[in-house]
Amino acid sequence: MPVVPALRQPSRTLVIAAAAVPLALAVLADDVRVRRRLQTARRDPLTGLADRAALMDHTTRLSATHREQLHVLVADADGLKTVNDSLGHAAGDLLIAAIGRRFGAWAEARGGLAARLGGDEFGAAVLLPATATVREVTALRDQLAQPIPCGTELLRPAVSIGTARAADLPDAADASRILRGADMAMYRVKNGQARCGYVATRHDAYTPAVHGRRPGRPGTHLPVG
Repeated sequence: MPVVPALRQPSRTLVIAAAAVPLALAVLADDVRVRRRLQTARRDPLTGLADRAALMDHTTRLSATHREQLHVLVADADGLKTVNDSLGHAAGDLLIAAIGRRFGAWAEARGGLAARLGGDEFGAAVLLPATATVREVTALRDQLAQPIPCGTELLRPAVSIGTARAADLPDAADASRILRGADMAMYRVKNGQARCGYVATRHDAYTPAVHGRRPGRPGTHLPVG
């Protein structure tokens, strides 16, 4: 009788590998979902901008790779309380959202990241040539101050912007120091101590905090305890 060759059994290794492929894809898909949820959680719901932590991460990365070009800006929407008091908080939210979108688009066009720092303040880490700073910041201020339709009204925001250039600060100045410098620069512009385009000095970046806040912020006059 003819000998019938035995059927070859599939390799156990191949079976295990084949079974592992769907598992690996499931893990990858779950990781993507988690990352997306984290990204959503780290975005301000009103403006769609990133949060302070994301801005700090981005500033740290740019500082390590493009320190000579890194600029951090802080913008403050002046007169928000007046809008809230006269037209309501919905109008104030509209103002913040519009400025946030404009600020975000400006930063993204320069390969940077914009974030809402809280209240009516925004921050951005971008790469700019040092020679273009004043011109760029002045153009940004004018762009952010464009009228915003609000029902039958036109909101006319006024915006103060301060800048910190990483290259002007000590190499040891980390992201929080650079942001502190930009925040102090904005405060000087806001109070008329400096003109638009003012760039933070080392002194600005190393100004001591009061109760964890920039000197002059609401609440810094209160005693600790």
